[in-house]
Amino acid sequence: MLKRALISVFNKSGVLDLAKFLIEKDVEIISTGGTYKHLKENGIPVTEVSEVTGFEEILDGRVKTLHPIIHGGILAVRDNKKHMETIQQKNIKPIDMVVVNLYPFFEKVKEDLMFDEKIEFIDIGGPTMIRAAAKNFKDVIVLTDVNDYSGVMNQIDENGEVSFETRKRLAGKVFNLMSAYDAAISNFLLDEEYPEYLTLSYKKSMGLRYGENPHQSAAYYVDTVENGSMKDFEQLNGKQLSYNNLRDMDVAWKVVNEFDEIACCGLKHNSPCGAAVAENLHDAYIKAFECDETSIFGGIVAVNRKLDKKTAEEMVKIFLEIVIAPDFDLDALEVLKKKKNLRVIKCDLKPSSKMEFAKVDGGILVQSRDDKLVDEVKVVTEKAPTETEMKDLIFGMKVCKYVKSNAIVVVKDGMAKGIGGGQVNRIWPTCQALDRAGDGVILASDAFFPFDDVVKECAKYGIKAIIQPGGSIRDNDSIEECNRDGIAMVFTGIRHFKH
Repeated sequence: MLKRALISVFNKSGVLDLAKFLIEKDVEIISTGGTYKHLKENGIPVTEVSEVTGFEEILDGRVKTLHPIIHGGILAVRDNKKHMETIQQKNIKPIDMVVVNLYPFFEKVKEDLMFDEKIEFIDIGGPTMIRAAAKNFKDVIVLTDVNDYSGVMNQIDENGEVSFETRKRLAGKVFNLMSAYDAAISNFLLDEEYPEYLTLSYKKSMGLRYGENPHQSAAYYVDTVENGSMKDFEQLNGKQLSYNNLRDMDVAWKVVNEFDEIACCGLKHNSPCGAAVAENLHDAYIKAFECDETSIFGGIVAVNRKLDKKTAEEMVKIFLEIVIAPDFDLDALEVLKKKKNLRVIKCDLKPSSKMEFAKVDGGILVQSRDDKLVDEVKVVTEKAPTETEMKDLIFGMKVCKYVKSNAIVVVKDGMAKGIGGGQVNRIWPTCQALDRAGDGVILASDAFFPFDDVVKECAKYGIKAIIQPGGSIRDNDSIEECNRDGIAMVFTGIRHFKH
């Protein structure tokens, strides 16, 4: 039977309604610090924890509830005769409900605070109480989520009981919360790129209709510690985002943020289908669109400047799933919103994640983000690229980073004229990209050439310069072929596989 509740919350939302409900059920309330004051000021009969323990709060409130009288009252198993005899001998009364939410470490660790200030938001007493209550959930109702208050109030019967299933679920939420809370603290304190244990702290942001395919379930979780562009975006229009939408948004946004120049990227199935830089957004979009007018249909478009009306009017001429920009002119937004299903995303943070993860069956792969474009640009042929060609070579490699391997990008005048990738050899995407480009000037490859066949194909299409990492034992074959064909080639020393 519910007779005694301990309430100690940082977030005071809903606590007055809960406390009034408990008083109406003749439940005694004990509380601490700010919560005690809040309840008292609002006319709720409440006893301070220090009155129960006979020990005042010390160490600036660090020690309030860490006392045998509190934890004995929580942890005593009611149908264990020895337990009940022990707490009776020690004048300890059972505590039947624990209502606690934690210091906001998730929020404070991201704020511009001193290290020592952040440390003070690591909760000790709260986690200790809720873990104890969760372990003894058969006898103690534990509430850590404001959203659970009303459900429990509605379920409590005349005997002050809730179902075993509810108690078990609420206990499970405690350990779910604590695993994320502890992981966030661990990641904050540990200065190790790859610690002994991989601890992740993510919070559910939204449920998704399905995963990559309709028969797969899915949800979206966001990092509780680090910020990131795909965490803090704002949806201004359109249908609910899907699993594939979020993955595609991430890549499209990363592509345009590779550039200081005005840039646009069209993307389909997690790989760029068009990319360009220009003097203005309208021209950048037109160039990206013309790279592959077929594939961009039903795709995603990202730009790295505030979107204007003229560009928006071009975009709505075809079916697009998503438009992403750091901001939108009001008249541009009006144009886009005429298509009610078009997802319009305002994303004003640059990509910032340090690590990347890939799940395999029974394990998880962790690697640092691919955030280095080149090691050293080294001309290895008799002919050197012109200044304009060099700009296009660097542009092409920036796009290559985000095309599925084996990645080939053919470029002319700051525009991806042909993109090929996702093949099991390098010659197939080379032929595809060159054929689509028609009049491309340079070719970029994400990895080295094991044979000179790529260079020979480039010569057929009049390519003037090639950029690739180098590093093959047969590099000289490609270099000699370039020299015979009058093609400039540069090595970067950095490979950009994307599987």
